[in-house]
Amino acid sequence: MRNRRAFLKQFAGATAGMFVTRTGFADAGFTAAQIGAAPGKRREVVIGGRRVKTVDIHAHTFVPEVWDLVKATPLAAAAKGNLTGNIALGNPQRLIDMDAQGIDVQAINVNAWGYSADRALARDLIALQNEKISQYCAAHRDRFVGMATVALQHPDLAADQLDDAVKKLGMRGAAIGGSVEGQELSDRKFDPFWAKAEELGVMLFMHPQPAQGTTQNPRLQGKGGLGNTIGNPLETTVFLSHLIFEGTLDRFPGLKICAAHAGGYLPSYSGRSDALCGRGGGADCKALKRKPSDYFSSQLYIDTMIFHEEGLRHIVAEVGVDHIFYGTDYPFDWPVGIDFVLNAPFLANAEKEAILGGNLIKLLRIPSSSS
Repeated sequence: MRNRRAFLKQFAGATAGMFVTRTGFADAGFTAAQIGAAPGKRREVVIGGRRVKTVDIHAHTFVPEVWDLVKATPLAAAAKGNLTGNIALGNPQRLIDMDAQGIDVQAINVNAWGYSADRALARDLIALQNEKISQYCAAHRDRFVGMATVALQHPDLAADQLDDAVKKLGMRGAAIGGSVEGQELSDRKFDPFWAKAEELGVMLFMHPQPAQGTTQNPRLQGKGGLGNTIGNPLETTVFLSHLIFEGTLDRFPGLKICAAHAGGYLPSYSGRSDALCGRGGGADCKALKRKPSDYFSSQLYIDTMIFHEEGLRHIVAEVGVDHIFYGTDYPFDWPVGIDFVLNAPFLANAEKEAILGGNLIKLLRIPSSSS
């Protein structure tokens, strides 16, 4: 529990450790994911009488070996609380929990945490993280695929790191934050990275990290863990909105980006962005190639971390089944288990299979066999 709270505090704002307990979720009618399960038989997910493969897009890890690189740097505080526990790469509890939850494959990623590093440290840090993730995935190739880490504060370096990770290490994409030390990723300085991601045709997984104005907004202090519960989805919303309105997605039409936490608030309220573009005050929209909401049917994807059945039904209606991936936020015990999708009465069997794994099997080049 100490490691979990430390991670949340450092990676999602000062109030992020204030989570509702598993008991609280149960009282509210939720079923929490099984974290810290005892070793047991692997749950096999069956839809329509057929075994299907499940894939988790939203699964965090941390590479303990980075400690020697960062222990004498300002990054030490962020790393120290994540060197052990379920978050640590190689902890056997991860596979036990996956078996209990019915997750066949995790697309593991390190939440962006080193954007303040200078070029030399960033080069060594990213190289070590990507190498260790690649080695772990190779040793468990039936259970994991890796999402690379990149130093976005040095966009040209990040492009080279992504190229090496995909071509040499077998990574299936990369994990990125929503901003870089206060800079929006729609800034043209980041175009070399976007161009490389488009060239490689890989998926990018965006997850919030501490950011002024969103997760670290002073108004989000107090009860409720608002830096996390409100701030994280807000950071995602701001990130996506800038990519749309600043033309990044139009400049790189081959980009594929999955936004964590069901895409923040934008999928549920993209109608307001569309309405702006249809009004006299929508001059900023004149250069866009499509309506803001339409990017969710082309370049943008989201995970299932929406929690309420009605919320899931709504995002399916807004973005379409083909642009939704199953995600858990492992190792944090949010109530988004497999049954959240399996029991959705508005989904056909083929749609459940697509969300739980089929979509990612195609985009991350995962073998479709469930064995």
